[in-house]
This record gives sequence, C-alpha cells and structure tokens, in this order.
Amino acid sequence: MKLYYFPGACPLVTHIVLEWIGKPYETERLTREQTKEPAYLALNPTGAVPTLVDGDFVLTQSAAILDYLAELHPEAKLMGDTPRERAEARRWLSMCNSDIHRTFGLVFGAPYFSGGDEAVAKVLVAKGIEKLKSFFAIVNERLKGRDWLAGHRSVADPYLFVLLMWADAKQVALPGMEELRKFQQRMQADPGVQAALKAQGLI
Repeated sequence: MKLYYFPGACPLVTHIVLEWIGKPYETERLTREQTKEPAYLALNPTGAVPTLVDGDFVLTQSAAILDYLAELHPEAKLMGDTPRERAEARRWLSMCNSDIHRTFGLVFGAPYFSGGDEAVAKVLVAKGIEKLKSFFAIVNERLKGRDWLAGHRSVADPYLFVLLMWADAKQVALPGMEELRKFQQRMQADPGVQAALKAQGLI
C-alpha cells in the first residue's frame, strides 16, 4: 500500500490513519509540479493528492480513502461497530471534508478564485474565515464531554486535527473554543500522529 502526498496537506489525515492501523505501507512525497506530470496523472487525473495505491487498486479523494481503510481494517475500529456509530463517524468525516476543508479552499485559493483581483481575494478570504469560525464553533460544541468527534476514535479525528493545523497556519483565531484546543493537544501527543508528522518533516 502506497500513499502519495504533499507535507501538511490533506494526505496527512490518511498518513495518521495508516499509522493507527499499524500495517506496512509506503509513502511518496511529491512536488506540485510532479502531480501534473503524465505518470502521476495516469493515477490521479485531477493532479491532486492524496492518491492511495493498494496493489492493482488506485483510489483518490480523501473521504473515500479513509472509508476504504476503515472498512479494510475493522480491527482498528475507526468507523464504529453499529450502524449509528458508523453514521456518526461518516457525519463528522463529511463535515470535515465537505464543509470545513472546502471552505479552506477559498482561503488558500483566493488568488485563483478572484481571477487575480486583490480586492475580491480579500473578500473571499474574509468570508471564508467567517464561515470557518462558524463550522469550528459547531465542532467545539460537539466535543463537550467527548474525547472524539463521533464518540469513539474514528477517521474523522485526524481530519479535524489537520484542519486545526491549517487554521493555525492561516491565523484563523478561534477564541473561547477550548474543547478544540484540548482535542488538538490530545491528538498532538498521540504516537501515531507524532510518527506521521515526523515522517512528513513537520516536527
């Protein structure tokens, strides 16, 4: 099994999950230029990361990869044992992937989406950050009385951890969201998280 990634980008979520699963895997660090080359585009036509290769099976899109790994390794208990537990895991995975991650796209990609208009880019960033804060407030409330988003450790937790890394990198202030900070500290101390961060040169 092989994971293609950029350091600190969303493949870090899969990298952490691979550590939690504890089975052998490989990684290949890419540059943005390499993702546009024919060899990589043959694996992932979007020219993006992550891409996971498992034998003759090539899978793209973070949510699909995380779901696949959880299904492939039920012993790791990263999706839940009951329909409701699995629904909760997928609910919060979707929140991270479809809502928070997508909104970060406006913040990181403002120059592109604004067509190079600096004034428009500033509005996109400001509105994106405003929306991010509203999503993080929902997640902060959810974590009250819980160590994990779904009520049990799941594939949603490393996704939230990586999103919080991005929030810090882009100086998205989250005042009063103590539950998020406690969660971030717990994750930061996790051996699997530490191993993935170290492997990507992030610590």
